[in-house]
Amino acid sequence: MTKKVWGGRFTENINETVDAFNSSIGFDARLYAQDIEGSIAHCRMLAKQGIISDNDASRIIDALVEIKREIDRGEFQINNDHEDIHSLVEKSLTDKVGMIGEKVHTARSRNDQVALDSRMYVREAVNRTSEMIRELQKVLVVLAEKNIELIMPGYTHLQPAQPVLLAHHILAYYQMFKRDRQRFEDSVKRINILPLGSAALAGTTFDLDREMVAKELGFDALSANSMDAVSDRDFVIEYIFASCVLMMHLSRMCEDMILWSSREFGYVLLPDAFCTGSSIMPQKKNPDVLELVRGKTGRVYGNLMAILTVMKGLPLTYNKDMQEDKESLFDTVDTVEKCLTVITMLLSKLSFNGAAMKKATQDGFLMATDLADYLVNKGMTFRSAHEAVGKIVLYAIERQKHLEDLSLEEYQGFSKQITKDVFNWLDPASAIKRRNLTGGTGSEAVRNALSDAKEEAGS
Repeated sequence: MTKKVWGGRFTENINETVDAFNSSIGFDARLYAQDIEGSIAHCRMLAKQGIISDNDASRIIDALVEIKREIDRGEFQINNDHEDIHSLVEKSLTDKVGMIGEKVHTARSRNDQVALDSRMYVREAVNRTSEMIRELQKVLVVLAEKNIELIMPGYTHLQPAQPVLLAHHILAYYQMFKRDRQRFEDSVKRINILPLGSAALAGTTFDLDREMVAKELGFDALSANSMDAVSDRDFVIEYIFASCVLMMHLSRMCEDMILWSSREFGYVLLPDAFCTGSSIMPQKKNPDVLELVRGKTGRVYGNLMAILTVMKGLPLTYNKDMQEDKESLFDTVDTVEKCLTVITMLLSKLSFNGAAMKKATQDGFLMATDLADYLVNKGMTFRSAHEAVGKIVLYAIERQKHLEDLSLEEYQGFSKQITKDVFNWLDPASAIKRRNLTGGTGSEAVRNALSDAKEEAGS
């Protein structure tokens, strides 16, 4: 069994089952790049402060760079002989340069070391996630622009409500993902705080230059309290929370696509390359990708609940419970990145059935609200107009007619204020034109929103 970095106080080796239970190397090995980068910066600072010699620092740094290259190339054997990635790198370092390698841990604890590695990892994940969201937004912009003229039913309670532009619907998701990107990017100012120098919990007796390390590693600020620094996992929780909101938005969009691709709607044609079939029903074309993204949303939600539960009862400062943050974090990063990748690809191949959408706007009395507005413009109060139109709709339902099928005489049976201009008013296209206020579904308003989105997303 490999010698433990903490073994001096103990009179017997750790139980093998306990050793395996205690180990985190199986999942925290992915932090090797951050761990080595942090150690190099720490080593340079120790030399600059005269805590270790320049010669020792040079040998340590060269060896760390070599270890990084070996792991990058897959030449490095990562196994469960080591407790975690920190002790593995340190042992590999001493194998290369001897006892000199042990000096790298001067004025440092695994507590502030893992906090550093995790912050660097989350910072990189945020940058990747933000850029992937931007790419998704670009695809949505292209999709909206390509289908700018298509009119479809807008829904509330999953019931046909009013006609809207398909582009307006698509840009609604653009706005959701815009907020998601803002959430991730805003979190960087809380992530980008250097914990190194906090040591185990109380700081260190060595005269460290924390500002030097922060500058070299790209951190904007230093942790103000060493106890908080080693016990803080808010940045992990915040990343997973932001991911939960993002996944919720992805799931809602997938739900729309699943419904729209069904025979009952027929609004969208999913590319064959992103669907699967049935093992028993030859005709089936299943939206499995969309369903999986919808399903994986629950997985990310579970990761948030897991880390919140881990942290909720911990006394200050570091506790071994906090090792449980890694798998939830890593799984969230992997899940989010896979979902963003596949959804962005799918949307870029999506096509819409404009004829089916147009036909659907003729059913469901989507122009009822506009008819009420028409009566208001004729001098009626909105409540009176609402009641009158409700009666007109009921009359049409009983006679199996659409609003545009009713005659002028039938309309005037409900209100003499209705004249022949009502039929132009009942055209869904005219309803779109009447809604050009900022944020509305009018063609001009949507084109303005599309222009803003193109500029924001860098399309």
